[in-house]
Amino acid sequence: MTLTSESPARPEHEHRPVSVLRLIACGSVDDGKSTLIGRLLAETNSVPEDQLDYARRTRRGGSTVPAGEVDYSLLTDGLEAEHEQGITIDVAYRHLDLPSGRRVIIADAPGHEQYTRNMAVATSTADVALLLVDATKGIRAQTRRHLAVCALMGVRTVIAAVNKLDARGFDHVLHEELAGGVRAAAAGFDVEDVEVIPVSALSGDNVIARSANMPWYHGPTVLGALAAWQPPAPKIADGDDSGFRLPVQYVVRAGDFRGLAGTVVGAPVRPGDPVVVAGSGAASTVERVLGPDGEVDRADPGTPVTVTLASELDVRRGDLLTTPPATRGALQPATAFSAHLVWTADEPLAHGRSYLLLAGPLMVPAVVTTIRGKLDVTSGEQLAARTLGINEIGTVELSTDGAISLDRYDASRDTGSFLLVDRVSKDTVAAGMIRYALRRGTNIVPHDYAVDRAARARLKGQQSRVIWLTGLPGAGKSTIADALERRLHGMGLHTYVLDGDNVRGGLNKDLGFTPEDRAENVRRVAETARLLLDAGLIVIVALVSPFRADRMVAKSLFEAGDFVECWVDTPAEVCAERDPKGLYAKAKAGKLPNMTGIGQGYETPEHPDLVVDGAGSLEETVTRLVSVLVLVQGA
Repeated sequence: MTLTSESPARPEHEHRPVSVLRLIACGSVDDGKSTLIGRLLAETNSVPEDQLDYARRTRRGGSTVPAGEVDYSLLTDGLEAEHEQGITIDVAYRHLDLPSGRRVIIADAPGHEQYTRNMAVATSTADVALLLVDATKGIRAQTRRHLAVCALMGVRTVIAAVNKLDARGFDHVLHEELAGGVRAAAAGFDVEDVEVIPVSALSGDNVIARSANMPWYHGPTVLGALAAWQPPAPKIADGDDSGFRLPVQYVVRAGDFRGLAGTVVGAPVRPGDPVVVAGSGAASTVERVLGPDGEVDRADPGTPVTVTLASELDVRRGDLLTTPPATRGALQPATAFSAHLVWTADEPLAHGRSYLLLAGPLMVPAVVTTIRGKLDVTSGEQLAARTLGINEIGTVELSTDGAISLDRYDASRDTGSFLLVDRVSKDTVAAGMIRYALRRGTNIVPHDYAVDRAARARLKGQQSRVIWLTGLPGAGKSTIADALERRLHGMGLHTYVLDGDNVRGGLNKDLGFTPEDRAENVRRVAETARLLLDAGLIVIVALVSPFRADRMVAKSLFEAGDFVECWVDTPAEVCAERDPKGLYAKAKAGKLPNMTGIGQGYETPEHPDLVVDGAGSLEETVTRLVSVLVLVQGA
């Protein structure tokens, strides 16, 4: 759509007034965003009088606003630290009432690069972006980064305010140059609906009323552009490929009545439509559709409804009703996806490490298997990357432990977005947008063989288990593994050792020693151990595996009792004195920057199943390990 004060008549089914417009306000530091938002709020009577009085009486250091006048920037920076530093730190939400009666929820996003993650979260629900550009500084890297985030998050309408034009004498030529630059940058991210408005937030030019200082400008004011915005018409044609979705927000119970309340997504819903519960596959038919004004024959996307089903199903808050698998627009469960990620954690992304994927009520372990590249926010090009750092935007492939149903993000924000969460700290580390399901994620169907793990173990007369030895280099893991296997072999038990250096000579020869490569190293060894466990073997793993999160993920692959984490607790000075492979000497000489315990830390296990003294008696250590296995064998 185009931002104009007049719009052509829409078909009747498109006349669905939106009571709330969600606006993300963004821009670089000191572009004047807080002042612009504050003026919008004040001049639309959206600010209480006591806050205006405060903004008249209070001045922060460096303020040029004359005493007695309103410092509009104070109306938005709500935290004390923001007032003290004169910056926006966290996303602040403000409400503005347009003359039409529509309410605007303004998300005031921070301008500093380190707070891009805050901006990304706020953008995920925005309809329109208000992007500030400082006429005295031009288009900066953060301007392009914000445009990139807006595009990824599905914001297709941008109002660009070229601010501080008064400081450049309201130069028409300069404005046109900056407007062209903004449009070109937006086009690089496939954002075409861009309105560029020359303003002075400080003096109010073109914010609420048209400016006499810029007679050459004939477009809308900022307020006028917001008032003229209309949501794009939903795709509701009967032949459309979008499938019906209903994220269940509430289960309505009243006597014998049981309805499922939510907002329609993707395609219309009608009585008689077949539906399934995503995940469980339980099927039924829509019996009634209740809209805001009563029972209806059809509810279009964006309509809040309560539906009843023809048969009783176990549907709970957070479940998803969707089109059946055999019909057009159905959600196809998959285990592998291509996605965009906005990385928000201080610790870089480690491909191969398992995270928790959260999508609405869904939570499933997921691994980033490939990083296809990261976005250069200046040029819009994809660059090669092995990892993603904080605030970087990348294209990745990820696999989930089980088949899940997710839409493309460009088809549905509601069912195409997800979060990645660290499995140890439980911190959110990334916001993700699904591009598409990978073919391999929909074409893999595991086969159940008649000869299973139990049958193989019976044939060998043993219970298969995994013993995972972790500890510093030189702690004695390989020595213990060797002695343990010899003892078990002498007892007639079938074993196999996965040694860190040995697997790096073959299976993992392509991996280095960065945190992300170490995560992948652990993942591959754990998956191999699981296969050997299934073969009925006792598997001994001797691996430094320095990071707690990676060991936790390895253990999560196994059933309770199948995995024994054993910490070989050897003092660092003893390991360095032993130095059986000369690694400590190389690290001390600066030739091994990623050496565990020197260049990289070792995270000791918090709750290991067993702790052995790597500096103690080898025979006693092996006896303890064998006793654990013997107890298991007899269980």
